[in-house]
Amino acid sequence: MEAFGPALVLLAVAVLAVAGAYGASAAVRLSYAPVTCEAFLSGTPVTEHAVSRYHVRWYAVTMLFLAFDMEMVFMYPWVLVVGEMGAKAVVEMFLFLAVLVAAVVYAWREGAFRWT
Repeated sequence: MEAFGPALVLLAVAVLAVAGAYGASAAVRLSYAPVTCEAFLSGTPVTEHAVSRYHVRWYAVTMLFLAFDMEMVFMYPWVLVVGEMGAKAVVEMFLFLAVLVAAVVYAWREGAFRWT
């Protein structure tokens, strides 16, 4: 149990820090006024929910962007390791990129990039 001592102390400090931040914000915040809590749209009142303005196709584009942007998360460390591992690292990265290209081709064939 003594091995968990530092972790428990760190957890306690984190909980106290969060509780202290909430307490400090409650002590210094201004009173609630409904007018100040509305979004300011050049003086016009809000008539619709913020999410309702976006067409559903943007969510698919966002998911595609996130999926294909993740390759950079794997490529940055690969650049540092390729010198040590040699040709094996290059082959593995090109196999990874081939999977991503296959995914792009699949998404293209399914019409994910079509706007109409």
